[in-house]
Amino acid sequence: MIGADKSTIVIDKVGPKSKSYDDFIEEMPENDCRYAVLDLDFETYDGRPTSKLVFVSWNPDTAKIRSKMLYSGSKEAIKSALDGVGIHINATDHSELDWDDCVLPVLKKYA
Repeated sequence: MIGADKSTIVIDKVGPKSKSYDDFIEEMPENDCRYAVLDLDFETYDGRPTSKLVFVSWNPDTAKIRSKMLYSGSKEAIKSALDGVGIHINATDHSELDWDDCVLPVLKKYA
């Protein structure tokens, strides 16, 4: 999340590997923006188990304009600092984070 000084990005939460993707979705605030880096496990099209690191930019339509501008403006800086994270997902509502329709197809494309 963006820090109180509006110039730093601070870690808000760290989730254990035992938490599910649905747990992550439930923790996304309805009316505020967030960044997240997830280590997601899945099966490739040919059935091999694998995982990918994914950067999620959560910028809901219901967030305040100032927050949306801060997150949008700093997104490229944080993406460039995340070595090894090749998949980026931008979401403005929960439907864009749907596992089966949005996230899994992107993961499998890069597997």
